[in-house]
Amino acid sequence: MCGISGIVNKNNKPINKCMIQKINDLISHRGPDSEGFYFEKNFAFGHRRLSILDLSSDGHQPMHCLDKYVITYNGEVYNYLEIKEELLEYGYRFHSNTDTEVILASYDKWGEECVNKFNGMWAFAIYDKVKNIIFCSRDRFGVKPFYYTEIDDKFIFGSEIKQLLEFFNERYVNKKVLMNYLVIGYENYDNQTFFENIFKLEQSHNLIYDLTNHTFIKKRYYDISKKILKLGENESVDLYKKELFQSIKLRLRSDVKVGTCLSGGLDSSSIAGIASLLNKEVTDEKFVAIHAKSTEKKSDESDYAKKIAENCNLKLNIIEPSKSDFVEILDEVIYTQEEPFRSPSVIMQYFVMRKAKDMRCTVLLDGQGGDETLLGYERYYPAYLLDLNFFDMIKGFFSSSKNSKLSKLEIIKYFLYFTNSKIRIKRLKQKNYFFKNNYIEEASFSLIKENSTNYLNIFDLQYEELYKTQLPQLLKYEDRNSMKNSIETRLPFIDYKVVERALSINNRFKINKGWTKNILRKSVEGILPHDVIWRKNKMGFEAPEKTWLEEIDGDIKNTIQNSILLKEICMEIPYELLDNIQKWKLFNVAKWESIYNVKIKGDIIK
Repeated sequence: MCGISGIVNKNNKPINKCMIQKINDLISHRGPDSEGFYFEKNFAFGHRRLSILDLSSDGHQPMHCLDKYVITYNGEVYNYLEIKEELLEYGYRFHSNTDTEVILASYDKWGEECVNKFNGMWAFAIYDKVKNIIFCSRDRFGVKPFYYTEIDDKFIFGSEIKQLLEFFNERYVNKKVLMNYLVIGYENYDNQTFFENIFKLEQSHNLIYDLTNHTFIKKRYYDISKKILKLGENESVDLYKKELFQSIKLRLRSDVKVGTCLSGGLDSSSIAGIASLLNKEVTDEKFVAIHAKSTEKKSDESDYAKKIAENCNLKLNIIEPSKSDFVEILDEVIYTQEEPFRSPSVIMQYFVMRKAKDMRCTVLLDGQGGDETLLGYERYYPAYLLDLNFFDMIKGFFSSSKNSKLSKLEIIKYFLYFTNSKIRIKRLKQKNYFFKNNYIEEASFSLIKENSTNYLNIFDLQYEELYKTQLPQLLKYEDRNSMKNSIETRLPFIDYKVVERALSINNRFKINKGWTKNILRKSVEGILPHDVIWRKNKMGFEAPEKTWLEEIDGDIKNTIQNSILLKEICMEIPYELLDNIQKWKLFNVAKWESIYNVKIKGDIIK
């Protein structure tokens, strides 16, 4: 796991060494173990290394291969040993035990198609001397980031936005992204960012930069498809369980210490329990788990975490961030995340990663993706019910109210709200009436119409949440929080084979008698305690938001009132009438504006 940098001069002049050094230094936290550079006549690569596989200097990057290729790479290809065996049969020879060298040999053998062989997470750039191109790629679901921009006759790429900002004299907010966040709640819908003219390479895409004519093209290399297997429930559970075990087994490959995040919920508990079982096969040492305890009783899951640790033979480490810890770390997390985020729960995750760093546990497993692939959110109920025949729909409605935290009335409200775009848009506009009209119209309400249509079809809704709305922002939080603390996180639920298996299972088995994630619950029977498996109340690393926000309420109000950006887009803000979500989003934008010195251009819509 590492950080990457790259600068191409379109005018074919040499790259100033100080500039590539500067933007590489900005991501030193992503790779504290070593740094490296590669210079050609008109471009340069930079690299920061966090040593995970083959800790020797043989893993140094940028790495060269066959005198034809040079790579700067961030990520892990978990099945590198299997690919390596295949390449050995083709006559390739290797000089290290790294996955980096396997990527280079794979590119030599299969060209652009090599990425379809990889099971993992990655963002890399390969200089191909023969074709005179830079071949860039980002993993299937975008676990690892890849940002790029074109400015002042340069093409620049990197692992973080702050690297690219160094080339901008003025930093302007992307109005559409800003208003989508403030009004609709969307953060990462497409390849745009909160900063104007800074983009991200979409997940499942390659980018090929032609060094001869200084143009680039993007190509999609992977997509998920709707394919439902005609299997019974028990067969579906067995197949899913097999893929999940294999995914976790692959993600335990490491030359450094591996542990896991443990919230106490079903997803992280399942990973912790399975990882502990697999860990016992190779060592008597307990598998490490880290839990962040909330100081508010309603969001405290520590009792569940303790029960799981005892049941699964885990070495549990519990942290309990205080109000003063929150205040102390706030600016650092906002700087780390680079873009506004939706709630203080992101900060709770940061504390977990910081604890892992203190423990020198360099790799952590985590549970992102379980809900999106196995229908874990209650908002999936409308699409699930519509997928049933009339009589099953009626039975499903009553069982959903019995075996979830939602009442019958709440399910009806979910149904009406999520499937009716007119109601949603009207409510959003009413709630956000204090934004000036020309700015609130910047928000992409057409996305709400598309989203409401997706709520009528489970596959369409899952596709949107995996690629556009939900998972991308969770992965961004995860990447920034972990890498700021020089921690590599690995996510078994979004192994592409696990995702494909989950989506191929009949929806009636994923939600069964109202129980969400039924397939996962059945998969971990006998591994986790019964009352953990069949919990109704879903949380996550929930922060004590009410306590934390009350602690800084005065600062929140002053920061919002003093924001130049917010004064431009808002009329008088009715602070006392705002809910905590609104306060946080406005405050987050104002703090981000100050930390990154962001400005807003004058009105476009008149």
